[in-house]
This record gives sequence, structure tokens and C-alpha cells, in this order.
Amino acid sequence: MADEIAYIIKGFPRLSETFISNEILLLEQAGTKIKLFSVKRPDEPLQQNTVSQIKAEINYLPRVSSLSNTFLPFWFLSNMRSFVQAHIQLACSQPFSFLQTMIQALVMTVSYRKGPFSRPRKIFIKEFIQAVYIANQINQSVNIAHIHAHFCHGATTIALFVSHLTGIPFSFTAHAKDIYQKNQNPGDLLIKKIRAASFVATCTGANKQYLDTLGKADKIKLIYHGLDITFFKESKSVVQSPTEAIPQILSIGRFVEKKGFHFLVQACSFLKKRGLRFHCRIIGELGDAYPQLQKTVELLQLEKHVTLESPKAHDELLQIYQQSQVFALPCQVVSDGDRDGIPNVLVEAMACGLAVVSTNISGIPELIKNQHNGLLVAEKNSRELADAIEQLLIDKALAEKLAVNARESVLQDFDSAQTTLHLQRLFDDCMCCKSIETIENQGEISKC
Repeated sequence: MADEIAYIIKGFPRLSETFISNEILLLEQAGTKIKLFSVKRPDEPLQQNTVSQIKAEINYLPRVSSLSNTFLPFWFLSNMRSFVQAHIQLACSQPFSFLQTMIQALVMTVSYRKGPFSRPRKIFIKEFIQAVYIANQINQSVNIAHIHAHFCHGATTIALFVSHLTGIPFSFTAHAKDIYQKNQNPGDLLIKKIRAASFVATCTGANKQYLDTLGKADKIKLIYHGLDITFFKESKSVVQSPTEAIPQILSIGRFVEKKGFHFLVQACSFLKKRGLRFHCRIIGELGDAYPQLQKTVELLQLEKHVTLESPKAHDELLQIYQQSQVFALPCQVVSDGDRDGIPNVLVEAMACGLAVVSTNISGIPELIKNQHNGLLVAEKNSRELADAIEQLLIDKALAEKLAVNARESVLQDFDSAQTTLHLQRLFDDCMCCKSIETIENQGEISKC
């Protein structure tokens, strides 16, 4: 009986997407069999420990060059060699579904143009080519009963095509900018994906509320990104010596605009002027916002108070969490609609018993209840952020109360053992229905 799930992911593993590797590992530990299809190979020197524990076979697609500013025929000539065999095999074995899906992709290039006189969107051609490659591999494996994609733009477009090519149902998880940035799913494309999917998972109630408005609300399932609460825990053994008594403010995330690190650095400038002793560590992967952030630190003469650091593995991060007093993450909604959902690092910090400060946007208020398990401030307001951090540095009783409640909140709602179980049940239901359909087509009778 087919009992394997094909996961389609843009890149694997990625340090900023550890929630995906954690999800896969936990599903495997719960008995789910998975085969991974990654559009891109990783180019990061560091990966989390959970990746090495994953048993799933990882199938990397052939590398392709960028489509931007290219003439499509030239792009074909330089990239199609690795895909030709898969296309010939699939076209010969399933000519109707191959032709039908190819026509669909071609229609999408025209119907989802930026304007009536704009050039066709070539990206759908590339995604069709990649989908055929995956579909051909899936057809050679009789065990795959369901397809799941992470992020509802590129990977899910590929999953949609693969589903049409193979007849295997698909689902997807929608996260953040992939939902809200219109260029990621132009026109009614996201609505069509929702209608075609078996179910849609999303990681915040705010996301679900928005997706519900697009129709098929019964398909939208809220599943928080859980974490291993046995790993992320508070330390009772950390004792600061007098030389280490400077309070540590911690923040973690990619150096991109939506994280709001610029406002954290400005808040640190206010704290310095108020005479507070502190050291702020901002840890993360390089991104577009890094150069300007570095200049801001220098301009405000905060080199002795703020350090921008490279990413760390979870073992090292755990120690840093446990040695910090305040975790601050001033997320913001940027001009193109990009935003965070519920940042995993906020959940990790709270699980480690840290007093946290963040902004009241997107799904963050679902995690942080102001004055109960953390503090919420308005986005893009560095002075209000500074006030909140100062309050936690000075009022030890408040900080301790918030920290205790923070961990309790994570234990209650973000235990990965429970959140992954919810996702596994959805997969089981889909595969059960697929098995019944197959049996019925064979003229047999069975119950699931």
C-alpha cells in the first residue's frame, strides 16, 4: 500500500527554516515515511543538528540558471539537457496529463502577467519543467500517496503541477510573505491553489483568518510551529560573576527589514543615553539590511553596546538564551506586505524562560499576551521599545513573572509533539482517502 509523502521544498536544509526540518524529523519519529524533493541545493556552511537525524531520501533537482533578463529559448538551450529524459518518459507514458499540464502552465504565463501589455511570466515554464522531473521520479516510486509543499508560491506551484501530472493529491503550508505579497501569487492563483489542495496548513490564526476570506475556509487548518520543549528549557545553573553582570539583551533573525533590527539599535541608543548598563547581541544570517544596520551601530557609537553576530547552531543558541535577561524582536510589516508570522525564535526564547518584548503585528499577539507572558509594543517605535526593555531590566519581579508565564504558554500551545500529531492526522486522512479511491477503482471493497 502507498504510504509515503513527497515533500517539495525550495531549498533544504535552510538555517532560517529549521521549523521544516524539525517537522520532518518529528513526522518520521511518529512513523510517517517521507521523500524530499528540493529545488535548490543548500549553500550554507552551518546546519542544525536535527538535519543529520532525518532519514528521508533527499532528491535535489538539477541546477538551473536564473530566468531574469534572459531570452527564453537561450535559457532552454542552456538548462534543458538535465530534464529532457524525464520529459520524454512522462510525455510517452502519460501524454494526456503531460499536454494538459503544459497548456495550463503556458496559459498561466499569459493570464498572470503584470499587465495586458507586459511580457509573459516565464517562471511558470521553469516550474513546469521542474514539476515534470519530480513527477517522473514519483511515477517510478509506487509508495507515494500524497504531496506536500512548504510556502504557497513557487514550491506549491510545482506541487500543483506534479499533482496534475501524477493524479496524486497535494497540500501545502502557507507561512508569511508567500501569503501577503501579491507578486508571489498574482491574480487569483492562491485561490486556485486552495481549491485544488486537499488541505492548507498555516502557522498563525492571523494567516488563517486572511486565508479564510479567500474561500474554502474548511480546508484551512491552523497548526502552530511547535518546538522540542525538552531541548529548549530554562537553566537553573547559570550564575553570573561580577565581571559578567552586564545584562544581556538578545535578538535573533535574518538581517532583513521585516525583523525591525534598525529600531532595536535605535532603542539601544536611548538606553545608553539613560545610563543603563547592557549588551545587545543580534545574531543571524546576512541579509539586505545588514550593511545599513552596521552603519547605524557605528553612527550611534554603539560598538561597545551592540554586536552583530553570525548564525549559531541550536546547541550554542541554547546557552546564549539561558545567559540572557531579555529577548527583543521588533518585527514590522514592510511596504511590500512582507511580515513574520510567529517567529520561532520568540517561542524558543519563551521556552527558555526569557522575558520577551515584541510588536503587536501579525500572529505575534497569539503568542504574547501583553503584561502576562511578555510585553508588546507598537511596530516601528524605537522609543516605546526602549521603554519596554528598560522596564524589564529594572523591574526584576515583573521580568520573572513574565518569564515563568512565557514558558507555561509554550508548554501549553507550542509543544511540537502535539502540533506535529495534528499534521500527521491530516496526512493520514488524505492517504486513507487515496487508498479507498484506489481500491474502489480496482473493484474491491474496504474500510479505512
